[in-house]
Amino acid sequence: MQLDTIISGGTVVTPNDTIDASIGISDGRIVAVGDRNRLPAADHAVDASGQFVLPGVVDPHVHVGDHISADNYKTATQAAALGGVTTIIDFAWQGFDGGDTPWEHSGTLKEGIKQKRTAAEDEAIIDYTFHAGIMREDDSVLDEIPEIVDEGIPSFKIFTAYEWGLSNGFMERVMERLAETGAVGLYHTEDQTICEEHSERLRAAGKSDPSSYPDSRPAYAEAIAADAAARLAVETGSKYYGVHTSCRAAANVLERHARDGQIRAETCTHYLALNESVYDSLGSLPRIAPPIRPTDDVEAMFEQLRRGTLSVVSTDHVAQKAATKYESEWWEGPYGANGLQTSLPVVHHVAVNERDFSYPFLVRVMASNPARTFGLQNKGTLQPGTDADIILFDPEIEYTITADDNASISDHSLYEGMEVTGGVTKTFVRGSLVAENGEIIASEGHGSFVKRPVPDWDC
Repeated sequence: MQLDTIISGGTVVTPNDTIDASIGISDGRIVAVGDRNRLPAADHAVDASGQFVLPGVVDPHVHVGDHISADNYKTATQAAALGGVTTIIDFAWQGFDGGDTPWEHSGTLKEGIKQKRTAAEDEAIIDYTFHAGIMREDDSVLDEIPEIVDEGIPSFKIFTAYEWGLSNGFMERVMERLAETGAVGLYHTEDQTICEEHSERLRAAGKSDPSSYPDSRPAYAEAIAADAAARLAVETGSKYYGVHTSCRAAANVLERHARDGQIRAETCTHYLALNESVYDSLGSLPRIAPPIRPTDDVEAMFEQLRRGTLSVVSTDHVAQKAATKYESEWWEGPYGANGLQTSLPVVHHVAVNERDFSYPFLVRVMASNPARTFGLQNKGTLQPGTDADIILFDPEIEYTITADDNASISDHSLYEGMEVTGGVTKTFVRGSLVAENGEIIASEGHGSFVKRPVPDWDC
C-alpha cells in the first residue's frame, strides 16, 4: 500500500495526550498513526519537525454572507484556512434570501438553507455545514424541524433578544420538538427588555460615547435569559448549547442547571483575550453582543473552561468594515467582529503561553468538543478512518497581529498590535494542502457541505 501523504517528525496532539508519531493519509482520510518506520512509503512527505500536529479547528459559530456579515464564502474560508480552521458551522436563516430586501416573512428554514448552500458550494475552500436559524414565531417551523434534521442539519439557533427573539412560551414549543428529534438548540440569551431599558436610560443621559455600550447590555441581562432558557431545556429534556457566554453570572447559571451533559456552552476568543477597556481604545469596533466584559469575567471564562461548564471556544466571526461601525451610534449596530484567521493563535497565546493550559486542552475546546457536540463524526480528531483535516502549528513563531494580513473582507482586527507566540504553518482539508505559511493553496470549491447525524451527547 502506497500512502498519498505522510506527516512525520512532529508532536501529535490528541484530546488527552501528546505523542511523537507520524500520520499516514490516503484518499483524504487518516489511515494510520504510528512509528514512521512502520508506515508504508508515501507519494508526498511533510516534515513537521519542531511543530505540533493538531486536528483542524472546528468553529461552530461563524457568520458568512448574511444580514450581519459582509464576508462571502471565498473570503471567510480563506481566513479560516490561514488560521487553521478546517470546518465551520454557519447559520441559515428562516426567510433570508440574500437579496437587497433580505427578509421574506413567509420564507422557510429550508429556503434559507438552500440559499446558503448555493452561496457556499463554488467558493468555500474548507468544509462547512449550518445551524438553522429560527427568526419568528410560526407554527410551520415546528413541522420543518424534523425534516431539516433528516436532511443532516440537527441544530437550531434561537434568540431571546432583538426583534426576532422568541417568547419563552414559543421557545418551549420549539424545545419540545427538538427533544423529540434529538436535535441541539443554540441559544443567544439576553433579556431584551432590560437591554432596551438600559439603552434608553443611557441615551437620555446623553451618553453617546462607545464606552457606554457595555452598560446597555449588563451581565445580569445575559444571566436572567440564560437561566430561563436553560430551565426550559431541562424541563423539556432537550439539548441546550449556550452561545457566546461572556460573564461569570451567566456561566454560573449554566453550571447550576447542568445535569447529565444536557447543558453545554461556549465562550468566544474575544471574551478570553480582551476586557472592557477596548471600548476606550477601539471605540465602536468591539460592538459585540453580549459586550466584552471586565477582567473578572475574563478570568471566570477560564475558570469555567477548566471546570467543563464551558466546553468550546468559538469565534462568532462577523465581518464588517470599520467605517460601518464608526458611522453608526453604539445603539444602532452593526454588531460583531472578525476572528477566524486569528482565533487559534490568540487562544494559544492567552491560554497556553500565559496560563499554562495544555495542548490537549486546546484540541478539546477548539476541535474535538465542537465536533462531538454537533455530530461532526469525522472532524476534530486524528483517529484513523476520519477526515485528514490536519494543521501544523509552530509554537515558536513570533509575530504581531495586523489587519493588513486579513483574508476576510473586514479591514480591522480587535487584536491589532497584539504580539503572539505560536502560529499555523500548514492546513490540510481532507488530505489536501489548502494553506501554507500565510498563503492560500487551494482553489475555490474545494470545501464540501457536511451532512450530520443527530449528535450523541451521552458518549
